[in-house]
Amino acid sequence: MKIQSSTKKGRVKRVIARTAIMLGICLAAIIVFIYSAMLVICYGPSPRARDLFVNTCMETSFLKYFPPLVLSSSQIEVIQKANSIVDNGEVTVGQQDYTNVENQNTSQPAIEIVDVVGATYKGKMMIVKDPSRVVVGTSSDTFSADKGGKKLDQMIEDEGAIAGVNAGGFVDDGGVGNGGMPIGLVIKNSKLLNGDLNTPVTVVGFDQKNMLHVGTMTGQQALDKGLRDAVSFGPALVVNGKPLEVSGTGGGLNPRTAIGQRADGSVLILVIDGRQPHSLGATHKDLVDVMVDFDAVNACNLDGGSSSMMYYQGELQTVCSSLYGPRRIPTAILVKE
Repeated sequence: MKIQSSTKKGRVKRVIARTAIMLGICLAAIIVFIYSAMLVICYGPSPRARDLFVNTCMETSFLKYFPPLVLSSSQIEVIQKANSIVDNGEVTVGQQDYTNVENQNTSQPAIEIVDVVGATYKGKMMIVKDPSRVVVGTSSDTFSADKGGKKLDQMIEDEGAIAGVNAGGFVDDGGVGNGGMPIGLVIKNSKLLNGDLNTPVTVVGFDQKNMLHVGTMTGQQALDKGLRDAVSFGPALVVNGKPLEVSGTGGGLNPRTAIGQRADGSVLILVIDGRQPHSLGATHKDLVDVMVDFDAVNACNLDGGSSSMMYYQGELQTVCSSLYGPRRIPTAILVKE
């Protein structure tokens, strides 16, 4: 009996050992394949494929660790600069009054959602006729990494809104952050909830007359402009009716969220699916083109990636790219009832 028991244990150990060896070989093969593929992409015949790969990875919290395996930091920096939107420092000017838009163009639907389709992407554009309904929602009046953020659908429900998308960026080390701490300015109901008064950042937000402002400004300048609701992110896409200059690919292919405004005051809220079989994602140049096609006079990119999503009337209108479902976030662009 002892001999049989010992034999069985020996067999089990051999099976476990062989399985571990096979798994190790498979893992090594996968690593070699990925590394070889990156070498081919980065040093192959297509500079555009290299640029898209590098920018796509560097715009994420996790995949940004891949390009440095085959390219130097200086090479990556050159590629990023050569494929971006050129910030000309321009800021929205003018003082349009959109306080009575709800009483105009009553033949148009108050909220309309239309499909947006490009060569590498699919998404949704929400058109909100009355800009006074568009506000910034927050997970809390006091942000804290310990407290964490909220999921978008919960924020919409808590603030009594009918629709919403993700808004500004947040601290997200390794792509597993809890959405507790926003990056840059957050203004809600004309109060500065995050950021400082002196550091210039790209800001997008509405003033008291419901006009969308876009551009690089300090917290003090944003308050001086009378911004009632604003967040920080970028790059700006369209300023004062002019699309910003785009170099190269204009970024990588990723899920995107953006906001803009037409001359009639209507707000354009865009979410592009990405990292999906049906939609690889969009570049910043794609966002510029879409906003121009929809007649935006001012527009700005918002946080994207696994945070990008759109809800309307309790239904998710887009596809979340996160394997773990909707992220917790600190800020959102909400549409009030």
